Amino acid sequence: MNISRTTNPFFGKKAFQNVQSVSYTQETMTVKGAMNKTALIILFVFASAFYTWQKFFNVYVPESPQAGISAVSVYLLIGGIGGFITAIIASFSPRKAGFFTPVYAILEGMFLGGLSAILEAQFPGLVIRAVALTFAVFAGMLFIYRQGIIKVTGKFRRGMIAAIFGILLVYLVGWIGSLFGANISFLYGGGTFGLIFSIVVTAISAFSLLLDFDFIERGAMAGAPKYMEWYGVFGLLVSLVWLYINILRLLTIFAGRD
Repeated sequence: MNISRTTNPFFGKKAFQNVQSVSYTQETMTVKGAMNKTALIILFVFASAFYTWQKFFNVYVPESPQAGISAVSVYLLIGGIGGFITAIIASFSPRKAGFFTPVYAILEGMFLGGLSAILEAQFPGLVIRAVALTFAVFAGMLFIYRQGIIKVTGKFRRGMIAAIFGILLVYLVGWIGSLFGANISFLYGGGTFGLIFSIVVTAISAFSLLLDFDFIERGAMAGAPKYMEWYGVFGLLVSLVWLYINILRLLTIFAGRD
């Protein structure tokens, strides 16, 4: 079984390159260990998000929403930029994933907490639905993977990775275009095209969870080093954050149409 070709774009091509050199006395990666670490790291995200959420609603009043936004703006900035930089570093540092994954979780929690609070103030009840849907999709995809309803084959991996990088390219082109004053509201707005694009991206982010489950299972089967559990959790967390943001955006579009 060749697991040197990974499935998550945040996992480097040589993620399991040294698997065969693990001694028999060294602890190896397990699915249970990865899942336990996933539960722990989600608590990190919730704790950080709750802190930022409280910062917003401690000063927010409907008559002056800007006060709440100002209270969390620095957390949005630090969490967003810091989380992105940490993710890039972590993707090339599998041995240090045990350090970078909690850091990434805390930073993303800050960002998601602030973003969620702002949207909750505009559309009450939106966030609880987004959180519930995110975990429902996670559970659904785990069931689909365990039952083999969708098999993660080489063709599936290549197709998913191509789709993910295609979306990243669209984001990049859109961002560059906005710097030059291009109107890209058709892509990110609540119009028909924006809605369809959002649905497609949300679906792809959901299916990306299958790649993460496969990565963790294949690593455990190959006897990867114990620290690779954290690397697998990192990839899974990246997908979960991406899924939640997409679901949040999709629900915001629907709420704005009411």
